[in-house]
This record gives sequence, C-alpha cells and structure tokens, in this order.
Amino acid sequence: MRIGELAQQTGVSRDTLRFYERLGLIQARRSSNSYRDYDSAVVLLVNFIRRAQALGFSLQEIGQRLPEVWESPHPESKMREILQQKLSEIDVRILQLAELKQQLSAQLMQECPLRNC
Repeated sequence: MRIGELAQQTGVSRDTLRFYERLGLIQARRSSNSYRDYDSAVVLLVNFIRRAQALGFSLQEIGQRLPEVWESPHPESKMREILQQKLSEIDVRILQLAELKQQLSAQLMQECPLRNC
C-alpha cells in the first residue's frame, strides 16, 4: 500500500510516517518509480507505535524495545514485562515529583522564596 493509504488507515499524517521511517520504526519497499510501498502489517505496527506513545513511551524507547516485542516468541508476555518496567519508572518519577513539590512548598513559606534570607 502507498503512504496515502497507510496514512488514511492509521490516522497518521504522511509526514509522521516518513519521520517514523527515518527513525527506523517502519520500513517501506521502493517501487520502480520510487514510491513507498508498505506491507499491510505496517498498519498494526503504526497503531502499536501510537498506542505506546499514548502510554508514555518516547519514540526512542519504542525503537529500542520494538525488536524485543516483535521478535519474541511470546510478544504478549514481553509487552507485559516492558509495561511493568515503565510503570516502575513512573512510580519512581511520582516519588521524585512529590519530593520536589515538598521542597517548592517549603521554599514558598520563606520570606525570601528564591534564597535563604
């Protein structure tokens, strides 16, 4: 399928698809006239990428972890493992943000909030 059809089926712009291709997240064959020709499985892949982004994964993380999922004999369990790791990272970040919030609140209580007066 051509890029326009892929864009229509996934709801992703052509520019985004080209960007994904430059990052190595998706691949297209080139026809004799240099048009991109995508396999129908790329629809699933693009949808996976968009869902992973919505769950907080960066494109860099997706690119690094994607082969683990697609090449795994048990992709569902591999994906669960990756999601659990992401959840743990979020828990750590929440603790860090709570600590930062406490520090900011304490600083606001001071007469000179930008320095110790």
